[in-house]
Amino acid sequence: MRFKAGEIASVLQAEIEHYQAQIDVREVGRVLEVGDGIARVYGLSGVMSGEMVTFPNGVTGLAFNLEEQSVGIIILGDYLSINEGDEVRSTGQLLSVPVGDAVIGRVVDPLGNPLDDKGPIVSAERRPVEFTAPGVALRQPVREPLQTGIKAIDAMTPIGRGQRELIIGDRKTGKTAICIDTIINQRDSGVKCFYVAIGQKESTVAGVIDALRRYGAMDYTTVVVSGASSPAPLQYIAPYSGTAMAEYFMYKGQHALIVYDDLSKQAVAYRQLSLLMRRPPGREAYPGDVFYCHSRLLERSAKLSDAMGGGSLTSLPIIETLEGEVSAYIPTNVISITDGQIYLQPDLFFAGQRPAMNVGISVSRVGGAAQIQAMKRVAGGLRLDLAAFRELEAFAQLGTDLDAATQARLDRGYRMTELLKQGQYQPMHVADQVMSIYAGTRGHLDKIPRERVAEWEQDFLQFMREQKPEIRNKIIQTNRLDEETEQALQAAIAEFQAQFAVKQPVAGVRG
Repeated sequence: MRFKAGEIASVLQAEIEHYQAQIDVREVGRVLEVGDGIARVYGLSGVMSGEMVTFPNGVTGLAFNLEEQSVGIIILGDYLSINEGDEVRSTGQLLSVPVGDAVIGRVVDPLGNPLDDKGPIVSAERRPVEFTAPGVALRQPVREPLQTGIKAIDAMTPIGRGQRELIIGDRKTGKTAICIDTIINQRDSGVKCFYVAIGQKESTVAGVIDALRRYGAMDYTTVVVSGASSPAPLQYIAPYSGTAMAEYFMYKGQHALIVYDDLSKQAVAYRQLSLLMRRPPGREAYPGDVFYCHSRLLERSAKLSDAMGGGSLTSLPIIETLEGEVSAYIPTNVISITDGQIYLQPDLFFAGQRPAMNVGISVSRVGGAAQIQAMKRVAGGLRLDLAAFRELEAFAQLGTDLDAATQARLDRGYRMTELLKQGQYQPMHVADQVMSIYAGTRGHLDKIPRERVAEWEQDFLQFMREQKPEIRNKIIQTNRLDEETEQALQAAIAEFQAQFAVKQPVAGVRG
């Protein structure tokens, strides 16, 4: 066998020219101590804040505290299998989650791993969990309504696409119920919904998922679960993960809605991490940057400018108060960040007023800009009227004799509160809300017994759908209540009143 030196030289020359050195350089550290979901690591001198690191058992960690001698790592998973002296490797990447249509309809953990036994989530795109909020120049004012389907909210504290409306109240006052009804009401609106459960009981989360599935809402909803048994680091990053998934659709020019249930539990998890990391405690033992923790999360909700595609992300953060203490640290923080709040009062809830919204304290800082013209016209003074009614009701309880005009205002107030009651999982179309509230505010219910108001409303809306569909369709098509439509609506109400008067009341009911 003869060797051709020229061929060998040419092959070697080609290999040398195309040679590319692939050196995998990673920083490696050692675990100094581990426990309670955190680890102190020595040796990762070049690690970034928020960078992912990996432990030998495959668990991911997040660089949380960059100190002079060591790095504080929060462990996103099972920390019991990590031991002192274990090797820790930096990845050079920030924490990210899968995004896109692949996550819609799924139940996932804060790292994007599926929890619903429907197979892996195959997504070509990922987004960083922490992302800078859009600046002022990239936004536009909130003008487009996001209908919740709840009469009291859409009429008095309207929510617009891109708004952040806080839902605040004691435990068991119906906070989650409002959010679930809002998600169910987005069925045909094209809004992608995200429900983030933070520190909730597994049974409670299972009940929410079952309700969403029963009413067909899981087709466009993603549930991010970090339950009560999850470690504090996962509860802390859960809302950021959910926001990253929802943001994807906002930047694609679409509309998304995210519910954080609830941020007071996330703040507790953040406090736990910060105290373990020896960060200095402040008021109520929370760290000094707990305000920034929530503000950088909620500022990511916005209505983008037309140049950015006009997408929106609407957020409904939930805060649980203790004994109605709205002036506590976390509630005041989040109230100051959001564009309004819906305050749910236990007294109203137990008195049967559902939703138990306190009209005097609840407010929307977007106001009528996020309402259709028809709703603005019929519900313009409703909030002030109901607030005045509550004061008048307290005065009337003193037992003093009232003049006829005051008694008439009281009677109408009682009927309006009855009219604004609404059952769970029963969101109403905005056209039905307009017709119903119009009848109440214009005095058409003044002679109806209080006990029959709900029955009157149900029969009236059925009458309008079956016998006068042209009025309802016109409101739906134009979103307006012009004089011609109003006259037709008045005539329809008069016609229905005659039919309802013939209907026999339930025995024993007095006017």
